[in-house]
Amino acid sequence: MLLVDCRRRTLLLSYVCLNCDADMADSRIPKLAVLALVAIALLWGYSWTQMKIGVQYSSPFVFAALRNVGSGLILLCAVMLRGHSLKPPQVPSTFLLGLLQTAGFSGFAAWALVSGGAGKTAILVYTMPFWTLLLAWYILGERIKGLQWIAIAIAFSGLLLILDPFPLQGTLISGIFAVLAGLSWAGGAVTAKKMNLANVNLLSLTAWQVLFGAVPLIAIALLVPAPPIQWNSAFISSLAYNVLLGNAIPMFLWMYVLSQLPAGLSGLGMLMTPVMGVAFAALQLGEYPQPHEWVGMGCVLGALVLTSIANRK
Repeated sequence: MLLVDCRRRTLLLSYVCLNCDADMADSRIPKLAVLALVAIALLWGYSWTQMKIGVQYSSPFVFAALRNVGSGLILLCAVMLRGHSLKPPQVPSTFLLGLLQTAGFSGFAAWALVSGGAGKTAILVYTMPFWTLLLAWYILGERIKGLQWIAIAIAFSGLLLILDPFPLQGTLISGIFAVLAGLSWAGGAVTAKKMNLANVNLLSLTAWQVLFGAVPLIAIALLVPAPPIQWNSAFISSLAYNVLLGNAIPMFLWMYVLSQLPAGLSGLGMLMTPVMGVAFAALQLGEYPQPHEWVGMGCVLGALVLTSIANRK
């Protein structure tokens, strides 16, 4: 009887320990994903300031091409070091993902920064969640619910205040390019949703979509006449930051977050990035938004909060 009781206690203790280990493993993943979101906000937020500096010394397409070629090669080296296959996964979908999420996003964003402010551009690019809602509704047949429609209406009101389309100035064109960057990024998000990411190596997917996206940027940089690059310390430091800290690392972290966290929580984490973009631009570049732009940015950020709440519900 004593032996049976001891066995029961041993089994019970083993069961409790296994459950504790499982709970610790499960809780570890969300914590790492949340830390990844914080890192993305800091790295991508500051990248807008560095990109603004970089495009002052080179063509925006040349800068975008160099940025993504360097990032893609670093990520591909990481794939090799980890012993994974160098074969591109799901080539047609990965190429389309690179065309939208790398070429379109990076190209339009860099072009917007030529005459637009870094903080303002960051806010406009991060209208991506609203374009994703509309594209997913049209392409994937996903429903847009009541709170999401309210968020979209508030966001577009904010866009009108930020873009200020009535005086036709150069900043309007830069704002339109920034919105196109967000729209292109949204197209990439919808493409990723149609892919089966469960069986795809995220590091390899990130590396190849960046390299595929760099191809059209290289072609445009070669075909469009542009002044030569000014290889000074400001340009080199800007490019170095954007290759590794501003693109390669946060791009991989973003794919990791998408694979670990719900869409609503991921969207909520994205709110930090444009806020950091505005803060860094004000601190380093002295770019302080006008009153109507502050109101517009507040509308966009408030709409992002509503979107995240709706997604979580």
